[in-house]
Amino acid sequence: MAALRRLSSPSIPPLRRIVSRSFSSASDDDQSVLTIETSVPFTGHKIDPPSRSVETTPKELLTFFRDMSLMRRMEIAADSLYKAKLIRGFCHLYDGQEAVSIGMEAAITKRDAIITAYRDHCIFLGRGGTLLEAFAELMGRRAGCSKGKGGSMHFYRKETHFYGGHGIVGAQVPLGCGIAFGQKYCKDETVTFTMYGDGAANQGQLFEALNMSALWDLPVILVCENNHYGMGTAEWRAAKSPAYYKRGDYVPGLKVDGMDVLAVKQACKFAKEHVLKNGPMILEMDTYRYHGHSMSDPGSTYRTRDEISGVRQERDPIERVRKLILSHELSTASELKDIEKEVRKEVDDAIAQAKETPMPDPSELFTNVYVKGLGVEAFGADRKELKSVLP
Repeated sequence: MAALRRLSSPSIPPLRRIVSRSFSSASDDDQSVLTIETSVPFTGHKIDPPSRSVETTPKELLTFFRDMSLMRRMEIAADSLYKAKLIRGFCHLYDGQEAVSIGMEAAITKRDAIITAYRDHCIFLGRGGTLLEAFAELMGRRAGCSKGKGGSMHFYRKETHFYGGHGIVGAQVPLGCGIAFGQKYCKDETVTFTMYGDGAANQGQLFEALNMSALWDLPVILVCENNHYGMGTAEWRAAKSPAYYKRGDYVPGLKVDGMDVLAVKQACKFAKEHVLKNGPMILEMDTYRYHGHSMSDPGSTYRTRDEISGVRQERDPIERVRKLILSHELSTASELKDIEKEVRKEVDDAIAQAKETPMPDPSELFTNVYVKGLGVEAFGADRKELKSVLP
């Protein structure tokens, strides 16, 4: 129960009703401006935290509800596909952490860059990826976002500056700082969100990259998704100082309730404005994963079922938005159930379509490895034997 108390937060405070209307569409209820207070205050390190009062609209809240429900359903379906052996290899699910992706996207543009670790399915969806591309990649199909060659840990979407899932713990952090170096060099006025977990927070390369980023005032935001367990190890067993937002020492940091989508939105908007003027910043997202670390981890040997159900009841990001929508009478419970039914059908349709897409050609084993002209040569009587030509 001590662990449950540590991970749970107070219930949602009373919400303040509408305070203003947008000038562009004062008669349109979808564009009414609501001011809502975050569930808990932000905690700052070497910086004054942003206001707890966050502006949103009915349309945005309903979009949050649908998008997070879609992500949740996608991950639950991926769990079933893995157990049916249609997904092979490693698979790390994001259910419970959806507010981090959705809140972050609400604060930035697709010109800003994101790079993350291997728990990447929902980040890809938030960047504009499709369910078909996601499920096809998970099942190793040609229609996948990485042509079926990356699998669960290597989603990628260059056109919206999503530079992937990465399988090596912490290795994406220096890469993200390098992307930010390019943004500053080109004077793009964009930023990079470099995401990692509490399990990667002790990696030496993270501190090396952060030091260089601070020296050069790079527009990079290090986002620690603290779901409180690195694989099966609790944060307090792995880190002498689990206050990850303070780990930058000379770099400012902010602790955020990562289960509150509006708090994440406010923090990311604040961080983007800050780093464009002042250089790097750390955001610690206090979040929680419902599944185990990966599909091989039942997730219940190092934490109790009561802890998991307690977080679901008190902090679930989708249920928080549902309560907001209902308390402001923006939709009915029945209408929200209909949205969830639509989402389920959308996911099921995408899975059916992904199953019909072909596997990559065997020659794809050798593509995207060497420079053009140094790839594959077919030979043999039926031209089905392949050999790789090296320099």
